Amino acid sequence: MGNLLKVLTCTELEQGPNFFLDFENAQPTEGEREVWNQVNSVLQDSESILSGLQAYKGAGQEIRDAIQNPNDFMQQERAWNSVCPLVIKLKKFYSFSLRLEEALQSLLECLTCPPFTPTQHLEREQALAKQFAEILHFTLRFDELKMRIPAIQNDFSYYRRTISRNRINNMNLDIENEVNNEMANRMSLFYAEATPMLKTLSNATTNFVTENKSLPLENTTDCLSTMASVCKVMLETPEYSSRFSSEDTLLFCMRVMVGVIILYDHVHPNGAFNKSSKIDMKGCIKVLKDQPADNVEGLLNALKFTTKHLNDESTPKNIRTMLQ
Repeated sequence: MGNLLKVLTCTELEQGPNFFLDFENAQPTEGEREVWNQVNSVLQDSESILSGLQAYKGAGQEIRDAIQNPNDFMQQERAWNSVCPLVIKLKKFYSFSLRLEEALQSLLECLTCPPFTPTQHLEREQALAKQFAEILHFTLRFDELKMRIPAIQNDFSYYRRTISRNRINNMNLDIENEVNNEMANRMSLFYAEATPMLKTLSNATTNFVTENKSLPLENTTDCLSTMASVCKVMLETPEYSSRFSSEDTLLFCMRVMVGVIILYDHVHPNGAFNKSSKIDMKGCIKVLKDQPADNVEGLLNALKFTTKHLNDESTPKNIRTMLQ
């Protein structure tokens, strides 16, 4: 991230936790080591996943040629041979989302379990808090890229149509060993989402709360709202934000803040926008709007389109207006 990302001692936060998070240099303690290693084995693949997505070119021209020349076997074969490696790549991205889901749930278990409060967990287990932030950072970056690549759904739709047609013709297709019908259905649902990785994490967080009925809901929501508060104060306070020599550091904080807001909104019965929410939504949105538009357009869209409660009657009108 370029330079040290230190998050205030929080005396400025009216109800904030009295600790700082070092998102860059935090090292795991012995108690954190096992989960940290498990999550790290997932995170170390995240950059190659992003690089692969960024390099995704699609097979639009080949598909158009094949559709316009249905009787030209060469064009059909060319399109098919172009799409198959792309589908293998899309499967790799989807499979990574499943690993990320598992990693997130492991972190939530550690950061919310009794006897400590979520704030105490974040203070004591900074290396795990950093990994939690890195998962959210990756997720928002992945989804921002995916939204700019309409070729993904076009390529996959062509693949599924061709598979169905060839199955009728009893053709044996080796790729079905890699991407069978069940896998294709799951991938199709994943890529149909505007922000598939965020949807995966939202579902994972909701499932975590549902499956851990003995754990108070506040343990999870307080963990998320605390992280949102820390990021917001750091971004809105020139004393802190002026120390960042790298724009990547600011983007990191913004993505983490937006990510935890969305998770909070999916998990808390009243959502993040309600007046009773522990997240200062007006302040968080203002922080984003104070940044260059190109940096935050995707993040504001994520708040608009992937949250659950924005359009509830209980959402203050000024909040909705800020996001229009």
